[in-house]
Amino acid sequence: MAIIVDKIQKRKDIALSCKELFFQNGINDLTVSQVAKTAGVGKGTIYGYFKNKEEIVFEIVNILMQENIENKHIRLEALTTTREKIKEFASIFYRDEDVELRQLYKEFISISLTNPDREMMEFQTNCTNRYFQWFEEIIEKGIENGELIEGSQKFARGLFATAEGLFISSEVTHTIYDVKKEIHQFADALFDLIEVKK
Repeated sequence: MAIIVDKIQKRKDIALSCKELFFQNGINDLTVSQVAKTAGVGKGTIYGYFKNKEEIVFEIVNILMQENIENKHIRLEALTTTREKIKEFASIFYRDEDVELRQLYKEFISISLTNPDREMMEFQTNCTNRYFQWFEEIIEKGIENGELIEGSQKFARGLFATAEGLFISSEVTHTIYDVKKEIHQFADALFDLIEVKK
């Protein structure tokens, strides 16, 4: 009897088996031969599941993002105010548990700036849009609940970009030493303006 292979799971297993290899070498120095050796499969098997090494990295990012989304949903459900939820949402830029996702993000930013690749940029755009839409929905829910003033959702993109920018600045210039503190201070200042006064 033939063995039935769960192709979706096999694809994930291959990607996850080389996650550490990716973190050690980065995408530019990662080779399909290394991936095959690390995964314990032939090179041909790798190409049966992935077109190229970038697609392997996309799979790793998807897996880590899904884990992050599931964990963030749980943490957000435990919070009551929109201010708390936005701070928790932005924790991706400083939480110890999200260090791998940040490392991948830095790799993508670096490649996008130095060697733009249409497929990679589209992937990154889709990832960013997914997180931004979720971020915006949190603010819109705050308006619906009477917690935030009408029009507060207009600040969503700026707040999201500021949190992202503070993280990037802390990594590139080393002028921001406490990203969490900076994000929280900015969020508090903004929410002092947009929260409904009771």
